[in-house]
Amino acid sequence: MWRCFAGRWRPLPVIAIFALAVVSAAVLVPMAGRDFFPVVDARAIRLHVSAPTGTRIEDTGVYFSRVSDAIRRIVGADLDVIVDNIGIPPGTNLATSDNVTSSSADGELLIALKAGSEKGGKAYIRELRRVLPKEFPALEFYFQPADMMNQILNFGLPAPIDVKVFGLAKDADLHVVAKTLKDRVAAVRGAVDVHLQQRLDQPSLQIEVDRSRAAEVGMTEREVSDNLLISASSSLMVSPNYWTDPRSGRNYSLVVQTPPHNLETLEDLANTPMPGVGQGAVQYLSSVAQIQEGKVPTLVTHTNVQTTFDVMASVQDRDLGGVAADIRKIVDGMAPTLPKGVTIEIGGQARTMDDTFLRLGLGLIGSVLLVYFILVINFQSWTDPLIIIMALPGAFCGIVWLLVATGTTFSVPSLMGAIMTVGVATANSILVIAFANDQLAAGKNPVEAAIEAGFARLRPVLMTAFAMIVGMIPMSLGLGEGGEQNAPLGRAVIGGLVMATLATLIFVPVVFSLLRRRWEPARAEPGAELLAAG
Repeated sequence: MWRCFAGRWRPLPVIAIFALAVVSAAVLVPMAGRDFFPVVDARAIRLHVSAPTGTRIEDTGVYFSRVSDAIRRIVGADLDVIVDNIGIPPGTNLATSDNVTSSSADGELLIALKAGSEKGGKAYIRELRRVLPKEFPALEFYFQPADMMNQILNFGLPAPIDVKVFGLAKDADLHVVAKTLKDRVAAVRGAVDVHLQQRLDQPSLQIEVDRSRAAEVGMTEREVSDNLLISASSSLMVSPNYWTDPRSGRNYSLVVQTPPHNLETLEDLANTPMPGVGQGAVQYLSSVAQIQEGKVPTLVTHTNVQTTFDVMASVQDRDLGGVAADIRKIVDGMAPTLPKGVTIEIGGQARTMDDTFLRLGLGLIGSVLLVYFILVINFQSWTDPLIIIMALPGAFCGIVWLLVATGTTFSVPSLMGAIMTVGVATANSILVIAFANDQLAAGKNPVEAAIEAGFARLRPVLMTAFAMIVGMIPMSLGLGEGGEQNAPLGRAVIGGLVMATLATLIFVPVVFSLLRRRWEPARAEPGAELLAAG
């Protein structure tokens, strides 16, 4: 087939077409978007629900019952089970849990879908985001990652984008900046579940101990606090005591505590007994302290010892990189107007993704340069390796085109597929150029050598590429549980190899003929034939 082009070899149109292809692929790169890893459409949903601050846990339970009924109505027959976790679990070390409940008004719903459900978790999450805020305007909803992969990638955060507002300013000033930022982030296309993690309006009781009065009855401020803590939260908080069952060997906590029904009002709290020694009679809390109502933060977060407010955001119907880029523009626009000492920083999975893409991009460029220098050593030439890697722009076009055509974003798997494509495309190109050099050495001109190389190496190149492409087709379809994670890798390899193969068989021979157009076969020195005959 290639021999028929010998009489009408037109390199410039071929170069123009491939240049146009590379430019079109470069234009399409922003359209593909960026994600750290593809989101797995698991058969599970993790919904966080926040009632108004200060809601008692029994009232929060009523809210959760109503929300659960709404979820059962929306999900229907695809629902398997719903599990409620309301309030802060007693006796649990929150440092070992990713649960972000911070008060009795918080909780989460774990929703499991049946196997083979008509819709996946993404579709139901989209529907719940639309319906629940309308039916329950007093509640705040946001979805946390239900699959293990994204929970790890978020490093325990409830959302992939975490915009931190921190500094040495007053908490009120930081809170104002965070609320302004939250409103602007909520307006970004694709940003959903935007919420402020910290709240400052948790009802509290401030107890101020009168040290002089306490000293008169023989008590210190610490003794007053210990007595109150034992009465309200049990002696386990101050002086743990255990009893060991002699039969089973198990330990049981022995606690002393005022019955909860006896601490229902401020008057009950003020009448908490405070054993004293000074006057030989039992005193009460109201005798040594004043009780005042106030408000405190439900959650206190620090960054480098500085108070921090976190604006969290998730992504829907858009790539993570695009949403993060728009939020970064908002942050840059607010920077000149921030109060003195206040800093805004984007963190979470978005920041990790940027760092990873930078390293993988450098790795991809490094792999191309490494292949080039190895080929320079192998061919003892700077030109031949340059001709060989001319197949890589074609691979770039194929990767971008197929990712855009299939609605796949650039991610860690797709970049890994691009690195794999570099190796296969380079190996096929080496076959063509090595054969073309042999044809030059046999006395053919560059055009003839290029055409002959394309013809002779057609089947080896196609067989290598075809085997790789066929092997990647099942992966590219994303079938099975968690198949979405590896699909970008297969699609990148398939698209890259298809175009790299065309570039190897068409564009590389053209470049070879142009760079070797002044090549002349080596001439034998005078008398060399006589010496050889002798």
